[in-house]
Amino acid sequence: MTQRAWRRPPGSPTLTQIARAAGVPVPVVSKVLNGRSDVSPSVRETVAEQLRLAGYTPAPSVNASALTALLDLVVSAVEGTWANVMLSGIEGAAAETGLDVVVVLAREGVPEERDWVQRLIDRGSKGAVLALVAPTAAEYRRLRAAGVQVVALDPHKPISGAIPTVGASHWTGGRQAAEHLIALGHERFAVIAGTARHQYSQARVDGFRSALIAHGFAGDTLDVGYGDWRRSGAAEAARVLLDQPDRPTAIFACSDRMALGVFDAAAERELRVPGDLSVVGFDDLPEARWLSPGLTTVRQPVREMAEQAARMLLRLIDGEQLQVPRVELQTQLIERGSTCAF
Repeated sequence: MTQRAWRRPPGSPTLTQIARAAGVPVPVVSKVLNGRSDVSPSVRETVAEQLRLAGYTPAPSVNASALTALLDLVVSAVEGTWANVMLSGIEGAAAETGLDVVVVLAREGVPEERDWVQRLIDRGSKGAVLALVAPTAAEYRRLRAAGVQVVALDPHKPISGAIPTVGASHWTGGRQAAEHLIALGHERFAVIAGTARHQYSQARVDGFRSALIAHGFAGDTLDVGYGDWRRSGAAEAARVLLDQPDRPTAIFACSDRMALGVFDAAAERELRVPGDLSVVGFDDLPEARWLSPGLTTVRQPVREMAEQAARMLLRLIDGEQLQVPRVELQTQLIERGSTCAF
């Protein structure tokens, strides 16, 4: 039988402090805090007494079936069409099993007692898809101790190998962009990356550079600007590249949103796309088709990636062992009107 969960007041002692006072491991405190039934009555009362002394209060009773009918999605931000497409994939997989999706924002600089990890634990979450969120080792230990299953969707930095992940073939996608531009006869290239610290951004740049080297170009002289995944940031980086005496004739933007910024900078300089400048994006979001000319881009299957991550999570929650903990879906070059022979 599910027991009563507890509410954590702001500024209260941490789970580690509660565990030390009660003389039990942290996972036991987490179980009591979340109303788990697999704790002996005497231990539960000892922990409950420490929780009461620390200012915790019993939470209202919640129907257990209501908790299990929720699928958590942890995201760093919800703006932009990438997030919309990703969310539609999560929702589609959840709907197949009658679940609703709860969106949890992973904000930076939040104290541990109110961070996204603790909010999942306090709600008794069974599992979450982490979209573009990379938990630290300490955060993962807290989730594991509380029995919260997680699957990472395209984490931006290396994470524990114990966490199942779903991503795209970013390196291959960058190479596909370069191969396309090389085949069109271009010889002067530039790349606008997201940020140097994001592993999928660097993988796209590395893939692009590898194709240049394979075709005899000097890959180490490739001009790389950084747009921080923003349209305005990419426009600023593109202005620098396009104002060079020997400006590039082709730019690969590591996201469709940043490709919009390249279009902006080209228009300011009265450069025609694609007559004077060929542009390739990455993502194949709806705006790639709205542009005039349409954006040639590398499609990453965002919706399919999200669906796959959600299905993997549901299998973990059901107690299954995943045979393939790392899934990488293939990218595809989608040719439209923003590139031409040079």
